[in-house]
Amino acid sequence: MSEQPIYVVGHKNPDTDAVASAVGYAWLLRERDGANTIAARAGALNPQTRFALEEFGVPAPVLLEDASPRFKSIAKAIEPLTPDTPLSAAWQLSAKTQRAAPVVAEDGTPIGLVTGRSVFEFLSQRLDMTYAVFAKLINVPCGEACEHDVPRFLATDRISDHRESVLRTQRDDFWVVDGQGKYVGICTRADILHPPRIALVLVDHNEPAQSVSGLMEADLLEVLDHHRIGAINTTIPINFHVDVVGSCSTLVSERMRIARLTPPREIAGLLLSGILSDTLVFKSPTTTPRDRGSAVWLAWHAFGVDSAEEAIQRYGEALLRAGADVSNRSAQEMVTADFKAFEAGGVKFGVSQVEVTSFNAVRDRLDEIRAALRALQEQRSLHFAALMITDIVQNNSLLVCVGETRYLEGLPFSRKDDGVWDMPGVVSRKKQLLPTLLGMLQG
Repeated sequence: MSEQPIYVVGHKNPDTDAVASAVGYAWLLRERDGANTIAARAGALNPQTRFALEEFGVPAPVLLEDASPRFKSIAKAIEPLTPDTPLSAAWQLSAKTQRAAPVVAEDGTPIGLVTGRSVFEFLSQRLDMTYAVFAKLINVPCGEACEHDVPRFLATDRISDHRESVLRTQRDDFWVVDGQGKYVGICTRADILHPPRIALVLVDHNEPAQSVSGLMEADLLEVLDHHRIGAINTTIPINFHVDVVGSCSTLVSERMRIARLTPPREIAGLLLSGILSDTLVFKSPTTTPRDRGSAVWLAWHAFGVDSAEEAIQRYGEALLRAGADVSNRSAQEMVTADFKAFEAGGVKFGVSQVEVTSFNAVRDRLDEIRAALRALQEQRSLHFAALMITDIVQNNSLLVCVGETRYLEGLPFSRKDDGVWDMPGVVSRKKQLLPTLLGMLQG
């Protein structure tokens, strides 16, 4: 098994399919390839995903919002010396570690670093080395022969944010401390300029704008997705698979079957949740026979062969209801929970989607929703921002948009109100709305 962990992660503002495919693919890579994989999520869990995780007893994946290397990844936790430790101990420690010797107070506060330079400066300024006895020199307390003005970096800070300042200094050694300023370790200039890179596998997306921050500072190994192909650059060839199915969880389950691996109940149930969520229990036009076949296979392992078909419908309806209750969700939560950013024809825009069981749940909140969309538009510097409100019972959607709505004048839907379009029969952002918007903006 490889030493370096590989994080399997979906897109920002993860939906159930992004989380399920990350958990399922991480399990597959461990079982099939012996890879040291960790399932991750790039944002907060929505109510529907929490419901699915609780239903099948699956812990939430670790939160990974930024793949940029942090100082904690390069901190060397050398056992520190106390200020009154003889200098001879610092020389021995430095010879053993090939690093500066850290001098730290009993409460964990860094005092200074004993380096060749600090020792030379101390001896040259304070002792007459012509007549000094060597034993006296090496018994000088470390606290008197160390550098005290050593820069400190928080263990949680991104290395890239401080690289320029490090390049402007001639120093070679630095402190790494925690949020209380206590000793975590030390690092060198070389560590900062060449930090270890996080290994990533992306699922359920392939566009950098939708991925974890710091993607270009990580090693991307693989992409498994079912969306349109966006611009993504890599320094080496990678496994890149995009297929036309309704759910990324379908692609994961197909790979399990090819590998002749039987998923445990909790993995099967979570992958089933991803398929049912993304296909709206097979009502979405994105649904394919492969999605249905994978769902039945997963249901066998999650619920048993005899009750699979019935369980799919019963559980699918409960899953959709769990994500469609917006009564306790703020407008901000509704417009950010499933937000995706795009760019076409020089126009930057974003589209969120929320599911409801009736438009009555949001009719009286349109002003609140517009205000939240405006805040999102300004925060992301978008030309326009929109929320697609999908009625999962009637299979219709409303589109609420703010910003430069002139870009949407060509939409083939009836305009009900200022910045509101009625979209009967439209339930898929990926297959029904996005292609129309991209086609309009790209001319």
